[in-house]
Amino acid sequence: MVKNTSVQITLILFIMSILGLSAGCQQISPEATTDLSASTSTPSQTLKDGFTNARENMVKLQIQARGIQDAAVLEAMRKVPRHAFVPDKHLDQAYADHPLPIGFGQTISQPYIVALMTEALEVQPGDRVLEVGTGSGYQAAVLAEMQAEVYTVEIIPELADQAREQLKQVGYTDVEVKNGDGYYGWEENAPYEKIIVTAAPDHLPQPLIQQLKEGGRLVIPIGPIGAVQTLWLYEKIDGEIQTKNLGDVRFVPLTGEH
Repeated sequence: MVKNTSVQITLILFIMSILGLSAGCQQISPEATTDLSASTSTPSQTLKDGFTNARENMVKLQIQARGIQDAAVLEAMRKVPRHAFVPDKHLDQAYADHPLPIGFGQTISQPYIVALMTEALEVQPGDRVLEVGTGSGYQAAVLAEMQAEVYTVEIIPELADQAREQLKQVGYTDVEVKNGDGYYGWEENAPYEKIIVTAAPDHLPQPLIQQLKEGGRLVIPIGPIGAVQTLWLYEKIDGEIQTKNLGDVRFVPLTGEH
């Protein structure tokens, strides 16, 4: 009887290891990702457990480890389901340390860059925030999770429609999405305490500066198409614009008629 019990326990442990039900969890390094699609657990279990662990590791290993300290930013990125804003064919890379294509020549930014830009904004609950370049809607979701009043502009109609629908499905129903040329901002809702641009123009769009509130902050990559760009922080103080270089980045170009 003891022998049979031992065999049964061994068999149960073996099955649990196959199903990924052991007490430990694999960490995601900056060079590796977790293949969530390979899990043999039920879809609901994968959504609840696998992605939660992936988000936590993303925050610890990719974001906090690089110096992001804003508690509200870290908490938002722990909560927002990044996988919901990634195409199905790239689902296994949803929490990897690099950007991913979302169609129409656009990308969802690397998690660290999302955190870096969001931290630089210094978002406060109730801030009116303009995002230029909605893309998949992930950055807007992070801002909404931080209790900002979010207005986001996307020039590609299909992406604007997809992002609007996805944001609603995930629960960010108050985010306003507009199909239009973000170079000109969204004047009807100006001024904004914060403005974030997730595509790179070759110069600073003056309409965005005009729509920035006194004391406001604007984060934007600027530089030539297809080359390394500079991420800039602009602050409007006493009507003057102060600048800070946040480092080198590489973004898709800001398109439009400008």
